[in-house]
Amino acid sequence: MTFEKISVGLKNSAASIVSLEDTALKVGSGSLEVLASPKMFALIEKAAVDLLEKNLPQEFTSVGTLMNVEHIAPTPVGMKFFAEVKIISVEGRKIIFEVVASDEVEKIGRGTHERFIVGREKFLSKANGKV
Repeated sequence: MTFEKISVGLKNSAASIVSLEDTALKVGSGSLEVLASPKMFALIEKAAVDLLEKNLPQEFTSVGTLMNVEHIAPTPVGMKFFAEVKIISVEGRKIIFEVVASDEVEKIGRGTHERFIVGREKFLSKANGKV
């Protein structure tokens, strides 16, 4: 199956505000009250998921398979942060995004993210078959 609406150049963004729940100390990925890398990665994934979901038939979704992103600057509690994604490659069901994360002052992350388009029911059936 081809996914005509998914093409190189499509973009999306997402934004959030760093709360105490989003900090490295709270998440367990560090010892400071600054934006945790996993929370930055999650916002990047949200931007990518939202872009694909609005361009896929109902019976399909996407799953993240690779996150290759540097977290290059800290963001304090209370500051807004953003994730911007752009499709740079479509290889069948594999979609690769260029990603940039920033806060209100500077770029805080950059890299690539990869997702695969999957059939919802088939994927859930495979996962649930493990139980």
